[in-house]
Amino acid sequence: MSRRHELEQRLRKLGEIGEIMRSMKNLALMETRKLARFLDAQEESVHMIEMAAADFLKFHPNIDYQAIAGNQIFLLVGSERGFCGDFNEELLNAVGSQTSPDSPILAVGGKLCTRLDKHPCLMGQFDGPAVAEDVPKTLNQLIPAIGRLQDTQACHGLTVLHHRSGIEGIARKSLLPPFTEGSKPEAALSHPPLLNLSPESFFAELVHHYLFAALHEIFYTSLMAENQRRIQHLEGAIQRLEEKNENLARKSRTLRQEEITEEIEVILLSVEGNG
Repeated sequence: MSRRHELEQRLRKLGEIGEIMRSMKNLALMETRKLARFLDAQEESVHMIEMAAADFLKFHPNIDYQAIAGNQIFLLVGSERGFCGDFNEELLNAVGSQTSPDSPILAVGGKLCTRLDKHPCLMGQFDGPAVAEDVPKTLNQLIPAIGRLQDTQACHGLTVLHHRSGIEGIARKSLLPPFTEGSKPEAALSHPPLLNLSPESFFAELVHHYLFAALHEIFYTSLMAENQRRIQHLEGAIQRLEEKNENLARKSRTLRQEEITEEIEVILLSVEGNG
């Protein structure tokens, strides 16, 4: 096979790879648009629960999850798929700088779990969501694991390390104890809320709903950041691939011109020999 034919074969393969990467980029772009709709609804849901908690705690200030807070569980939300740059590497760096030495770690996302597999504090690893529709399935496996750690190791605190689009580095969100982080919404009620449960039972149920809603928001946010990284990573890879294609195509054209020149020379020599 001539060198030019080898170059043309390589160009065809790179063209196929380029089409695959463009398809992956388009899928990631579609996912970010879908996640934007999911996030709007989920952020509103979390805000409503926080408002209900503010109203409740205004009239029941002695009910405080903080009283039974123990050691922290650290939940790391990584990626299930690749092609997202240093997404998981940044989380690995955060393990040493932001987690406590003896605190149990739960890791989500196949790519992250592979890197954390031998960590001495790793107490659970879970497949991460690839698309927004996978989030409930992941949480249905994760939340019972959090409950087991709370029961067996007296770990009543929960801190999540994850990516959040629009901010640099790793976001840190404390979910348990609940309703203690950031600016709290003002209580809207002037009279105590009417409850069908005891205040303790109501607050326990409220915390359960808050945890489920807040984790949904965190996972949607992480997926958004992951897909934005994937788009950026693939755009750079596609640009480099196009530059490489152009360089190979230029070499192929040069070789073809050389072959044509050689063919012309052979024809001229043949004509002179016959003459």
